[in-house]
Order: sequence, then structure tokens, then C-alpha cells
Amino acid sequence: MAVAAPDVEPAEARRLAVPPDHVIVLFGATGDLATRKLWPGLYHLDVAGLMPPEFAVIATARGNYTDDELRALARKAVEESGRVTVDEEAWERFARRLSYTITDTDGPRQLDAAVEAAERRAGGRLRRLHYLSIPTAAMGPIVREIGRAGLAPDSRVVLEKPFGSDLASARELNALLHDVFDEEQVFRIDHFLGKEAVQNILALRFANGMWEPVWNREHIEHVQIDVPETLGLTTRTAFYEATGAFRDMVVTHLFQLLGFVAMEPPTALNAQELVAEKNKVFQAMRTLEPDDLVRAQYSGYRDEPCVPADSETETLAAVRVWVDNWRWAGVPFFLRTGKRMAEGRRLVTIAFRDPPTRMFPTGSGVAESDPNHLSFDLGDPGVLSLGFQAKTPGPGMAVEHAHLTYSFASAEKHEQSLEAYERLIYDAMVGDRTLFTTARGVERLWEVSDGVLADPPPLRRYAPGGWGPPEVDELIAPHRWHLSRSGH
Repeated sequence: MAVAAPDVEPAEARRLAVPPDHVIVLFGATGDLATRKLWPGLYHLDVAGLMPPEFAVIATARGNYTDDELRALARKAVEESGRVTVDEEAWERFARRLSYTITDTDGPRQLDAAVEAAERRAGGRLRRLHYLSIPTAAMGPIVREIGRAGLAPDSRVVLEKPFGSDLASARELNALLHDVFDEEQVFRIDHFLGKEAVQNILALRFANGMWEPVWNREHIEHVQIDVPETLGLTTRTAFYEATGAFRDMVVTHLFQLLGFVAMEPPTALNAQELVAEKNKVFQAMRTLEPDDLVRAQYSGYRDEPCVPADSETETLAAVRVWVDNWRWAGVPFFLRTGKRMAEGRRLVTIAFRDPPTRMFPTGSGVAESDPNHLSFDLGDPGVLSLGFQAKTPGPGMAVEHAHLTYSFASAEKHEQSLEAYERLIYDAMVGDRTLFTTARGVERLWEVSDGVLADPPPLRRYAPGGWGPPEVDELIAPHRWHLSRSGH
């Protein structure tokens, strides 16, 4: 179970489940994600002692590469990532496991032969892990090819988001998958959920007795999940024109974070119970109305390459969500994400209610201060901060805002924690579904969103480098964003 940071020294790694022997088929092996995350992650898992005793990696893509060319590409990716220093002896052992075959779903069939050859070299049948690091449009042919080649039994398939673009397409994709795989074989990846700080939301809630009594509508005023980005879309505009901020970030990532924050305590800390409680939150989410969503586009986006002059694609989305159950009735959840904003952060903020009466005099600073809040900064390695009021030193009774802060970088052996993709690859190999999404959950989130996708609110404009149009602040009023215009 991937909740606490694993100690990944090889001697200590034996405390974790050892994955069974595997052949990993990496589709899209020369693409951006594979280069930035997957090759460095696989190598780090190997040197950390968290790969199976016997494994092979079959890389496949559209281009023509020899095995040696593929190994050179993978090594360059590892070196440029800075994730881990390349040890020559360790690299040679890892590189021998790598081979390449071209992805060709229309011509000669090569994938099954490549898998059979890898298994012969390993001396027996291996469990198969198919990692589809490919666009959604390419998933159908690839999934059908896996089925045709007889590679689905005793295998798992890892899918990158997005999982459809609306309810109908999500159902179509799930039906396609279920023609070849059982649901228990399907691992829909969300790298946000692999982050150490996200899992610490679970640890903080369920390992400490102080929080559960106040984790409800009686004590929490509202919740914010805020993921602004400073980067634009110069190299991803074609992808974004087909998705937009709401589909790309809100439905896929931010709703999943909401599920972790809002779930009921599970009866056991295992995948089945945790996923079930998260899906109950999704079921309780109220269908979004147009006035629950602010869509905006940064000025200059239409001048980017591949963007139509009349583009209506939002680069910012702010959402108000209601969870209609006993714990959260009446508590709004505010979600925001956007490109070319003032700051790049990943912040979950729990805003607690003010005391029922104000005993401090006017001018003491209490009324002007933020409410008590608990913040989870989901950056790497992450920070936990508790904001509260404290007396200002000196005569009189004035107060000021103070913080208690814990950085996960200060934890013993924090440098040994796994990066999000590494954790999720490991979890898929051992069959731990805790941090993955389900067909039921995915379809419910599209169901909640379908109305605003079919009839979206007007597209607003905002200046790059800011916090979005005024409507974003109006959505959260009378509250304000913790990452606000005043620079918090």
C-alpha cells in the first residue's frame, strides 16, 4: 500500500512486496512523457531494488530504431532528468533488459514475437504490463492489437489520461477496454495521486486523532484546490485545443484530489476500501451548473501556433463544487487551474470557520486576518502549513497571522522517496489499485460535468501573469483565494 514514503535503499526495499517477474511493453517509448518520466523512473526503480528479479522492457513506437539506438535514447533521458546519477555497472545491467520493436497495427505483427523472445531470454512466462503512453485516439488500435496478439491474459494495462472527453466518449473507451481486459486489469493513471504530499493528506487525516472531529461542515467553512501554472502552451496548443483546462485538469486531477480530501474514513487502509470511499464522494457531487464554472483564456493565446483566431478554448477554469452528503452539506469546494498565471503552485487549503463571537476589539487585527487554515503544498517534496492567529509582541491586545510549517524535505530519508510515476509503476506491477481511478469513478465525473460541457458559460479574458478575470474572485466571494491578488 503506497501511503507512506518507502525507503528505497536496496536492503530496505525487501520490506515491500517484490513484484513478480515482468515483461513491460512501453507504447510511445520515444515520446515526451517517456523521455521525461518513464525511462528515468524505470531506471531508478531498478537501482533502488524495486523492479522484479527478472524483467524485460520492450519499447515500441512508430519510428525505426535498433535496440542500441533505443538504449542510447533511454540513457540520455535518464542523464538529462537529473533524477539519479548513472552508475556504469548498473546501467549495463538495466540496458541489457531493453529492446525495441516498431508499433505497426496495420502491417506485419511484431509485438507478440517480441514478447515471446523476451520471455525465452528470461527462461519462462512473465506477467505482462502494457504501458500506453499514447494519445487517447491511438488507444483503440493498440488495445485491439494487444488482444489480437493474445497478450491480454495475465496482464495489466496502464492508461494515461485523458479518459475520454465527455460521458459518451468515456463510456466508449471503457467498453473498448472491457472487450479485451477485465476492469481489475485496467490501471488508469493520475500522476497527481502518486505525489508524496497527496498521500500525506490520507496520513494526516487517518493517522491523527486531532483532525477527524473537526473534518466536517460544522468546523470547515470551505475548501480550495488551487493549481495555477506560470507556463503557457507554446508546444501543446494542438492538444489543448481538443481539451482545454476543464477537461485536462479539473475532471482528471482536481476532482480526484477533492475525493481524497472529502472521503469518509475507510474501514481498512487498502485499495478496495479507499477507492470505494472516494467513489462515494463522486456519487454525492452535485451536477455542475453554468454559474458554478468560470472559463477564461489568456490574452495572446490565439496568437500561439495552431490556435484558430476564433478559439473558444479555456486556458483557465475555476469551479464551485457541492458535495451533498452529511459531512459536507453546505460546504463549497473551490477549484482553480490555469496557464500563464502569477504563480506556479499546487495547493489544497482547508479554511476553518471563525469563532462564533468576536471578543477582540476593533483594530486588533482579528477581523482583517485570514481564517484559520490548513494547507497542503503538493510540490516536491511538499509542505504542510497550519495558519492561526497569535498575539503580536508588545503592549495591548493585537494579533497577527502566524504559521506552523512542516516541510517533507526535513523528514528522515526524504531523498529516498519515489517520484509519482515511479510509485505508480511499482504499484501497477504489484497490483495495488489504491492510487488509480476506476471506470465507475471516471464516468461519474463526466456525468457531473456533462451539462457545462454541452452548454458552457461565456469565455472570459485575462492578462498573462495575473490571477484570472474578476469573475474568478466573484465565484469564491465572500471568501477569497488563499493564493490571492494580495500575494499570499
